[in-house]
Formats: sequence, C-alpha cells, structure tokens
Amino acid sequence: MRNILVTGGAGFIGSNLTLELQARYPEARIVVVDDFRSGDFKNLRGFRGDVVAGDVSRLDWAEQFGDRVFDGIFHLASITDTTVHDQFLQVHDNVEGFRRLLAFAEPNQTPVVYASSAATYGMAGGKQVEDQAPAPANVYAFSKVQLDNLAREQAARNPAWRMVGLRYFNVYGPREVHKKAAASMIYQLYLQMKAGKRPRVFRAGEHCRDFVYVKDVVALTIRAATAPRSGVFNCGSGVAISFNEVIAALNGCLGTALEAEYMDNPFAHFYQSFTQADMGRARAELDFTPAWTPALGIADYVRSLEAQS
Repeated sequence: MRNILVTGGAGFIGSNLTLELQARYPEARIVVVDDFRSGDFKNLRGFRGDVVAGDVSRLDWAEQFGDRVFDGIFHLASITDTTVHDQFLQVHDNVEGFRRLLAFAEPNQTPVVYASSAATYGMAGGKQVEDQAPAPANVYAFSKVQLDNLAREQAARNPAWRMVGLRYFNVYGPREVHKKAAASMIYQLYLQMKAGKRPRVFRAGEHCRDFVYVKDVVALTIRAATAPRSGVFNCGSGVAISFNEVIAALNGCLGTALEAEYMDNPFAHFYQSFTQADMGRARAELDFTPAWTPALGIADYVRSLEAQS
C-alpha cells in the first residue's frame, strides 16, 4: 500500500494503527483525518504523514482530496463514548460520516476497513457470533449496526468492492490514557492499584469480558485490508476473563497483594455480565489467531506503563 487514509487516527486504536502502518510501509503516504474530539495529538508523536483536522461527517471529501486515489482506507472515526446520549449527534456523526466516506471511496472501489463494535450484540449471553441478530442496547451500538447495514448494502451492489467491518471487543493498551474515565477497565484498575488502593469492581467481580490487546486489534485491522470478501468479523481475544482474574494478573505484574473492594452495580438492568468473541470466522477467512493472551497482554501493557512512570 502506497497511499493510505486513516480516519480517527489520533484516537486510541487509530494512533496505534497509524504508527504500525508507518512502520510496515515506510515509503507509504499516510493521511490521518481527525477532529480531535476524542483523539490527542500526543498519540501521533513520531508520525511523518499528513494530518487533516476535520469532522468526517461534515468534510467535503472531493474538495479535500480531489482525484487522489488511496490504496486502502481505515475508518475508525466516530463518537465512541457510550455515555453520550444525544441520539441525533451519535447517529448523525457516526452514520453520516461513514456514508460520506463510502461515497468518496466508491468510484475507485477503494478497500475500506471500518470499526464496528461488539456493542451491536447487546445483552446476548454466551459467545458472540457474527451471524446472530444485532440487539443494540444504546444509541452508540445502534449507530454501529447502521454502519454494518450500509456496508452490506453497498457490497450487494458492488460485489468486487471490499468493505470489512471489525467488531472490536474490550480493547486495552498503550495510547488510551487521554480517554481518562472512558479508558479500559484494565487501565482504571492499574491506576488504582498503582496508587496502593484496593481495586473497585462490581459485586463480586465475576463479570467476564473479552479483553483484547490493542496490538492484536491493529494486526487484525491491517489483515482485514486484504480480506477475500466483504463482511463483518469479530475482533477479540476469544477468551473471557473475570475482573477478579484481571486484578490477580495486575497484582502479579505490580508485585502487590491488593484485594478487590466490591460495590453494588447500579446498572445491573442493562449491564453486560459476559462478553466473548467467537474468533472462528477471522481464523478461517483471514488466517488470524490472536497472539496475545490476556495474561501476556496485561503484562506487556503494565511494562509499558511502568516505563513511562
């Protein structure tokens, strides 16, 4: 790939992706589009490409890029904060941004990899499989279902055009610090334990999550650019671990023995008690198997955080 476009490239996953693309394709011309509402310029330290400060849902793509042709587009820009309850804002920015991007990419049928979300599965229990019906529990998840619908509709009209959605599960890792309260629970628990405080989780820490390390997320995102067909794929570790297990892993990394402090869950009526990605489709069609188990990923992440402290 010689010409690459990354939307949301100053965000958590986007910046990790952008810098890995730069490392893999040092001669490529990489353009980042980001409005910096949920991104941070510090995430792009060392980036040698071009940055366009713009909102993808309002950007005039033709005026901005003219007849420039990209070899691949990675679309990660969106409002990712699930606590934003303004339905118009969430749906407009996330859906219309994708619609405009597809209109720009369609004439040259540029391959598009876009961020869907495991939130589209809603409160479903057991392993989440791509073919199960969406059940969004909030407007953020609803907007991501619409992205999947748009991509599926375009793929049906243009069978040769590849559009691949990745349903990211609970991603954690470097370059998420700017997200503050919206950063991963692994980072939140690390901060508490690093300060010598007992880590606080909902009673009794048995809720399970598919925590996926951002390095695996980036690897699968890049792999998806050469997918043999359009479609949606899960992007998780394939393993569900409890918050108690996360705390035990962090204790091991930090050399502490802090016990969890349990609290009542005020969101029990809509709180997911279990998430786990079925990674069979990614393995079969993209030849991808996560390289980072939760234990290895948490240890690597803590090492990077400790190196910065």
